[in-house]
Amino acid sequence: MLRITGPGTKLCDGISRRTALQVGALGLGGLTLPDLLRGRAQAAPATSRPKSVIMIWLRGGPSHIDSFDMKPEAPKEIRGEFKPIASKVPGIQVCEYLPLHGKMMDKLAIIRGIKSVDIGDHTPHYMFTGFPDRGKRPVFGAVVSKMKPSTDGLPPYVSLMYKPPKLYDNEGPTYLGPTHRPFVPKAEGLANLFPAKTVSIDRLENRMALLKTFDGISREVDFNSRMDGIDTYHLKAMEMISSAKVRDAFDWSKEKEGTRDRYGKYCESLWMARRLVEAGVPVITAKLGDWDTHEFNFRDMKDQLPQLDKGFHALISDLHDRGLDKDVAVVLWGEFGRAPKVSRGDGRDHWPEAGAAVLAGGGFKTGQVIGETDSHGGVSKVTPYTPANILATLYNHLGVDTSVAFPDHQQRPMNILDDRQEVRELLG
Repeated sequence: MLRITGPGTKLCDGISRRTALQVGALGLGGLTLPDLLRGRAQAAPATSRPKSVIMIWLRGGPSHIDSFDMKPEAPKEIRGEFKPIASKVPGIQVCEYLPLHGKMMDKLAIIRGIKSVDIGDHTPHYMFTGFPDRGKRPVFGAVVSKMKPSTDGLPPYVSLMYKPPKLYDNEGPTYLGPTHRPFVPKAEGLANLFPAKTVSIDRLENRMALLKTFDGISREVDFNSRMDGIDTYHLKAMEMISSAKVRDAFDWSKEKEGTRDRYGKYCESLWMARRLVEAGVPVITAKLGDWDTHEFNFRDMKDQLPQLDKGFHALISDLHDRGLDKDVAVVLWGEFGRAPKVSRGDGRDHWPEAGAAVLAGGGFKTGQVIGETDSHGGVSKVTPYTPANILATLYNHLGVDTSVAFPDHQQRPMNILDDRQEVRELLG
């Protein structure tokens, strides 16, 4: 752990060169500061407000039939226990446990009949890469980090998908390299952005001595990299940490009183995400709940849907109230849908043939339902969209050229996406 302290000349943001800084556990489970800065070295200056994407993963695959694609006319063993309610948009219904979604339906677009895959586990790799082969392609945030690096000191890709003490390992950059891992703002990492109060200035005058104090930062270098200049990136990491903008973005204590209550504990990552996109972070990922309802589907959804309703409504309302609805795109989805037929007493099994997603912001055409499933919600009645199509739409929102290919570990060109068709209806 590094601490630098003492009085001295003030920088433009009021931070003394001798003011304490902590640099340590920022790399835990995610991106180290030197890696982040190295990846940003070739970035061009920003010319306008940055675009952002918030990707919200409902882990486990929530039942589309009991939320956004209800079938009230189907037999009881299909339609389940919940009742639909009318929304603000005539002709569009949602679950009775999502009344706030209904009230803001004009700000939302529902995509029904999304065709996914089920490989027997619950990971967001298809949602985040557009490819079903787990662990072989870089995720959305890593590609954005590679293609659209920023210059303002903020990380291009932040993951809020951690569950202490374990981090999720499904957000890898694969062949793009460790530079493009997400920054994970765990408590230990956040502590590094704020001042400490000890250590002599003499330690700053010897660069090699300084580097030895970075005992908490990973020195990962891929096989094609050289060690030349690694100390420079560590020193630049200090400059990033001294940025008031970076500290403010990750200082959750600066959020207005009452915000946590408006979002609720279940959705606290959503107000963190809103804070980060407001500061200009391009990609934020978040995970909400556990929707793996093979058993007790209705009991579990009755508990989680109102909490999701409350927090998601707060997020979308905040984005509109702050004038961010054109710049920030939000997608809410799980890895697949749930089986039409209720089984195991009160459960629904995996169903990759049809699922649902909700999109908002991004300048998208909202107040609509896209796609249609059959009378049992089992298959799409039209050509279904896939996660790749939704990702293509989000890449386009961020200005990422999806026709680009990157060399993999064997130097074979690999497309960002093979299916680059966007969700046409969202584009108006």
